[in-house]
Amino acid sequence: MQNAFYLGLGVLLLTFGGEALIRGALATSKRLGVSPLLSGLVIVGFGTSAPELVVSIDAALSSSPDIAVGNVVGSNIGNILLILGLCAIITPLAAKPLVLWRDAVIMVAATALFLVLIIDQHVSTTDAAIFILSLAGYLVWAYRTERTQHLPSGDLHQAESEAVTTLPSNTLGIAGAIVLGLVLMIGGSQLLLTGAIGIATYFQVSEALIGLTLVAVGTSLPELSISLIAAIRKQADVAVGNVLGSNIFNILGILGISALLQPLPVHERIMQFDQWVVFGTALLLLLFLFTKRILSRSEGAVLLLAYLLYLYLSLTFFGS
Repeated sequence: MQNAFYLGLGVLLLTFGGEALIRGALATSKRLGVSPLLSGLVIVGFGTSAPELVVSIDAALSSSPDIAVGNVVGSNIGNILLILGLCAIITPLAAKPLVLWRDAVIMVAATALFLVLIIDQHVSTTDAAIFILSLAGYLVWAYRTERTQHLPSGDLHQAESEAVTTLPSNTLGIAGAIVLGLVLMIGGSQLLLTGAIGIATYFQVSEALIGLTLVAVGTSLPELSISLIAAIRKQADVAVGNVLGSNIFNILGILGISALLQPLPVHERIMQFDQWVVFGTALLLLLFLFTKRILSRSEGAVLLLAYLLYLYLSLTFFGS
């Protein structure tokens, strides 16, 4: 019970800390004259993945690489199967090709890159540099195309930035929001890791399993809340675009930064099972989006059932 309490409290602190950090960062960008498009693309994009970033870095530096890697892989699986599955059941998610063609393909490409670079069962500093440079290239490409061609995805990123309206108005408030966000996130990651490792020890399961499931779902709550609200409001582009962007940031940014600070071995179960699941789910989503241009309720049910099957197989055959 104590470990479960630590885990839950850690998730809450990470969620509130990420929100405070986004508001402080957006207020800073507004003062510096950064465009809403760039703010939405970078700050909001990184902000929703901030819990995964802090937890994976903390896990890497705390000699828990299985949680660091498992958190990223599990989050990407959950984002597609669980979050988009739930959203599509609430309302069918129409996919506009101009909004999604780039990010959907890049997400699959980033996942394929992950599979190639972990062939040696290790994420090295060289691999980390490749991930980070790939992310930088994607951000530059995305910003330039959206600024010059007025793509609908540009309107989406600008709207994401402008949707956060309650921002600190003075220097002290901005600094306070950033510091508070960082403190809450660091404290939350410590509590979450303590609870997660304690649960793994108590049930005699691997830290990789806990990272792929409990930690991954807990750190994905910002994506879950944003996507569910967007689905209820019939904003399909926001729901799907949020997941695609988050998955790109998770692999290229979070795994890249974590491995740059501390090279990460990859657990045997991830090599045998989870890497194929994360790649298969990325391809499945791409197939669903580019056939009928819509993620229907039946396809959402397929995704959700696939996540339940993934959890069953994880616990039954790959738990130790």
